Parts: sequence; C-alpha cells; structure tokens
Amino acid sequence: MTHVLAIGAHAGDMDLTAGAVLAQHVLRGDRATLLHLTLGERGHPRMTVPDYAKQKREEAETFAEKIGAGVRFLDYEDGLLPEDDDTKMRVGDMIRELKPDVILTHWSASIHKDHARTHRIVEDARFYGGLKTLEREREAYWANELYYADNWEDAEGFAPDTFVDLSEEAYEIWSQAITGYAYARGETYGFPYVDYYRALTIVRGAPAGFKRAQAFAAPKGSRQLRTKYFGKGA
Repeated sequence: MTHVLAIGAHAGDMDLTAGAVLAQHVLRGDRATLLHLTLGERGHPRMTVPDYAKQKREEAETFAEKIGAGVRFLDYEDGLLPEDDDTKMRVGDMIRELKPDVILTHWSASIHKDHARTHRIVEDARFYGGLKTLEREREAYWANELYYADNWEDAEGFAPDTFVDLSEEAYEIWSQAITGYAYARGETYGFPYVDYYRALTIVRGAPAGFKRAQAFAAPKGSRQLRTKYFGKGA
C-alpha cells in the first residue's frame, strides 16, 4: 500500500491540483492524506475571516470524505504563514507521524507567497523528518518521493516531467468533489478554477498519450515519467 501526502498552503490548493491522483490511489486501495497549513480564510472578499475559515474547513473535510482521503490541518494564518524552523519542525513531525511514501506540494515560484513558502517548508520538513540524529517525539522517517503540483499560480519556471494517467472513475470523483469549494466554483474572485483544471487534465494528458492526466515536476526535473500511480507498485 502506498501513502500519498499532499501538503498545501491553503485548503483547496492540493485538492484542486492533485485531487484526482489522490482519488485514484484511494480507488486502488492506497492511502491518501491532505495536510493544509492554513485554511485560506482571507480569500473571500465578501465574507468575514472567521466565517470563511469555518466554511473552508467544512469544504476541506467534505472534499476529503468524497475522495476517501484523510485530512489534517495546521493552525497558521492565511497570508502570514511563517517560514521558520518551528514551522518546518511541525511539518516534519507530521511526516514522521503519517509516514507517507510520496509527498506532493507546491512548486518553488508563485504569485502567492504562502505557496512559495510552503515549497521551502516542505523541502526542509522532509529533511528534518528523515534526520535520524534529530530527536523528536517520533522516530525519524524519510519520505522517498517528492513531486510539485501543476498550479497556474505557481507557473514561473514550472516544467512538468511526471504525468499521471487518470482513470475515468477517479476523474469523475475528483471533478464532482472539487465543486464543493466555493472558490473553485468562481464565487470569490471569479476565476473559473473548476473549468480550468478540468480542461488542464486534457492539456496535460494529450502529449503523454493519455486521455486525461494531472502533471507534476520531480525535484531534479531530470526524468520523463508516465504512470498511473506514485510510489509502490507504480
């Protein structure tokens, strides 16, 4: 069994960019978990921050339930995500606890500073999680694979080299589940996230010879991988 952990800056980030892959792993009998560092609670121009925080948490829990994934939350503030050793240690502790085989997260460059910070936090957290000489509550654990998700907000310098062939069932589960997020429906600032990312599965799939795919970049960007699953048994 493979465990895929998707770590996003805000609730909804990894759901949108990697959710179909997570659903596909769950359908195979694997384990998937979403870890949200913030709720993204400052992302609605017509709702108060507390009200939208409550809504985003409910949306994240509903999405995870619909695709069969686990969901975890840290308590950082949207737009104020700290990039310090305490944050990296906390995420590293989550990696030690959850023991994922594969981690998915943000690309390094982004128009949103929380995304770029999450990229660096996760890279260091993976290191801290696997550092045997660093004593923490749980024993060290090294996550073998790391990939960066395909996000239009993180597009600068992003060159996908890993394409995951999506089954029709996984695509449909994700496609329906993601509409549970108000922002994805375009109800915050009007961007048609659902339409964009549904179409992107075709755009990324076609060059790889797939009907639909979600795309990722490996840390070294040195391999072309076409697969149906990450990790064990791919």
